[in-house]
Amino acid sequence: MTRVDFDVIASFIPGSAKVLDVGCGDGALLQLLGERQGVDGRGVELSQQGVDTCLARGLSVIQGDADRDLVYYPDNGFDYVILSQTLQATRNPRQVLEELLRIGRRVIVSIPNFGYWRVRASLMFRGRMPVTRELAYSWYDTPNIHFCTIADFLTMAGEAGAKVEQEVVLNRVGERLNYGLPRRLWNLLGQQAVFLLQR
Repeated sequence: MTRVDFDVIASFIPGSAKVLDVGCGDGALLQLLGERQGVDGRGVELSQQGVDTCLARGLSVIQGDADRDLVYYPDNGFDYVILSQTLQATRNPRQVLEELLRIGRRVIVSIPNFGYWRVRASLMFRGRMPVTRELAYSWYDTPNIHFCTIADFLTMAGEAGAKVEQEVVLNRVGERLNYGLPRRLWNLLGQQAVFLLQR
């Protein structure tokens, strides 16, 4: 099953673009972009299992750590750099974002929204860290280090010198929120968000 943020990401990328997917996991997004858009795709993945799965799919992926290894990529080396549902698992999110903005002419970031109302309600009424489809781990075994909200991400992106070209906020069932809503409600009603950025 294709993740809904994958469809949004694919809609941002034109055919034949040169793409780097950082934290590419099993390569599902890279494969989708290759099949739909004919992109020249490369990937970086921390886990050896993920790299092995990507290679078995015929994808060009190397093992690497977003927190340490992005410095080795050249300025503007890619048309698009993607960080999909990975920012919250990095040790230095702002530094990673700044590297992505240096490497790519445009950057696409998707995040789970910790400001979503169900997450807030779980904390308020149950007094427990929430487990949702997008945040599917218990607090003690999660790979996520830095939870953020849509508002938090936009603040950090501005501090990193990024301009938001497009943003798509998705509700619980993967539908786009109505953009007539005030932005503060996006942060409350959106379960995840996808941003197209440039420096």
